[in-house]
Amino acid sequence: MVEDDVRLASVLRRGLAAEGIAADVVTRGEDAVWRAASAGYAAIVLDVMLPGIDGFETCRRLRAAQVWTPILMLTARDAVADRVAGLNAGADDYMVKPFSFEELLARVRALDRRGARPRPAVLAVGDLRLDPVAHRAWRGAREIALSAREVAILEAFMRRAGEVVSRYDLLDAVWDGAFEHRSNVVDVAVRRLREKVDRPFDVESIQTVRGAGYRLCDPAR
Repeated sequence: MVEDDVRLASVLRRGLAAEGIAADVVTRGEDAVWRAASAGYAAIVLDVMLPGIDGFETCRRLRAAQVWTPILMLTARDAVADRVAGLNAGADDYMVKPFSFEELLARVRALDRRGARPRPAVLAVGDLRLDPVAHRAWRGAREIALSAREVAILEAFMRRAGEVVSRYDLLDAVWDGAFEHRSNVVDVAVRRLREKVDRPFDVESIQTVRGAGYRLCDPAR
């Protein structure tokens, strides 16, 4: 638990202990980063308004350090922009103060069931990187201009890197349900994507798997 209100942290810690959940408490985001990186926590309850770096920056640093422990952001800031900022920073859930302890407990247990699987904000396959939220992509140090649809296609590939992604998988992920299912539309879109992320760099990361679909791989491997 990352909470600079010592009284609130003490109350929550006792409540969690009564439910059989042990909690460590730190009051600064900087302390949370090194503690979480060195211990296998089931969940992190993270306040936004902290001394030093705030909860948003703490969350970003945790994810940048490859700490994938589920994070519940807990804050008095209830504006939509704040909730969006927290989720985009890598948080898994968001609660606004004041809150019910029973709801907090239920959300912590739900995060524990979810587990610490990688959920990077920026996806990477080899030297190809994609920030789906910012709609920005890079091959090495060079930024690549992509349309919104090309970003969505590349995200679908990168989230299943090394796996075969069928044309129908792409249609379902990128085009809406009312769109006519024609595989040639997918082929054209993928070809245009290749022209931007592969051809200028003389690589072949988006591979055609005959009769099955496509697969994104690290060309260096």
